Amino acid sequence: MTRVVVAGGRVAGAAAALALHGLGHDVIVVDRSAADPRLEQAGIRVIIGEPEPGELLQGMDELVVSPGFAPHHPLCVAALVKGIEVYSEPELAWRMRGPNSPIWLGVTGTNGKTTTTTMLASILAAAGYRTAALGNIGIPLVDAQTGYDVLAVELSSFQLHWSSRMAPHGGALLNLADDHLDWHGSFEHYALAKTAIWRGGTAVGNLDDPAVAKLLAEAPGRRIGFTLGRPQPGPRPGPRPGSFGVVEGRLIDADGNELARIEEIRPAGMHNVANALAAAALARSIGVAPAAVRAGLAGYEPQPHRNALVSVVNGVSYVDDSKATNPHAAQASLEAYDRIVWVAGGQLKGVDIDELVRRVAHRLTGAVLLGVDRDQVRQALARHASGLRVIEVSRTDDGAMGEVVRAAESMATAGDTVLLAPAAASLDMFDSYAHRGKAFAQAVGLL
Repeated sequence: MTRVVVAGGRVAGAAAALALHGLGHDVIVVDRSAADPRLEQAGIRVIIGEPEPGELLQGMDELVVSPGFAPHHPLCVAALVKGIEVYSEPELAWRMRGPNSPIWLGVTGTNGKTTTTTMLASILAAAGYRTAALGNIGIPLVDAQTGYDVLAVELSSFQLHWSSRMAPHGGALLNLADDHLDWHGSFEHYALAKTAIWRGGTAVGNLDDPAVAKLLAEAPGRRIGFTLGRPQPGPRPGPRPGSFGVVEGRLIDADGNELARIEEIRPAGMHNVANALAAAALARSIGVAPAAVRAGLAGYEPQPHRNALVSVVNGVSYVDDSKATNPHAAQASLEAYDRIVWVAGGQLKGVDIDELVRRVAHRLTGAVLLGVDRDQVRQALARHASGLRVIEVSRTDDGAMGEVVRAAESMATAGDTVLLAPAAASLDMFDSYAHRGKAFAQAVGLL
């Protein structure tokens, strides 16, 4: 009998613990504050608190960690020192696969993961497959062993870092920019974790992103590129299959088939055209017909809090892009508008915001800053947008977003866009980026 510690007793951790328990393993769950009540109901031992790692791991064989457990976390360090294998819930799900398990198509990147994954699921459904968008979204993968043909699987750098066997049939790397450096320790380690998406042998990558393009050129197996430029047909047979791209406003696959027109892609923005190309490339890699790709993209319903127009008030557009939780994501959103009152700030996660501010300063007519790292944003604005009117909101209670929106309203004139694109995580003030976006929309509704 394998003895396993599961670190984290909520969604992913609880699912992993219940799955392991169902397989007959001896499971202990540890969580700092709370755990799913189903665990104790199933007879699984639950420890609430932070026990000494050496004692907790005594006699244990494996450690399954939730995404919050970084490589430098004392529990992970202690496990590795003891020679105990550490892995994630998606890795467990992969190891549980049987002969009737679905094909996995994986998606990762700094930004656009959820949009691309859900676009892919829409395409797969249009092709007649039983499918779902899972992984870092939706139900845990351990609960999706049967009943599906193909899964669209979003995988974070955390989940990929804590994997060793997981190898989706095809994997897309959308882009790479500084993010989660406090977790990984360096950009190089972060990028290396992302490349695990390509273990399965079909590597899809963004040719317009220099870091991704370089890694793609070195990837083993089949390589498929996508670009917002003209696609290039590849030699057949040959190590470099053709790329997907854009010609005269049309999305084109590597065989020259039209998949959609730019104006049909939702949410709007060229970064989402790139996401659509990545989803199409993954679908086509398993033989999905161009017509199904076209139908899937046409029928796609965008996820909330991604460049979503909330309202137009007195000629001012209020846009919720709360999902822009890092500078790279915020830049894509900011470059879609010409005159912006920018709502920014939160947890920067060790990432420098200076370059983003330099690139978008000419688009800004004002800025409202909130969150724990707002002063870093203010300093960058002082360097690159001298004279810009900036209002800081220091409060962190439930009324903070109302004050933020009223401050933005006071600076905006007809034709401006008040854009919530924080370039930072939300957990200093909100339960999630979705909670932050809803608070923004509610505050706009009171204008």
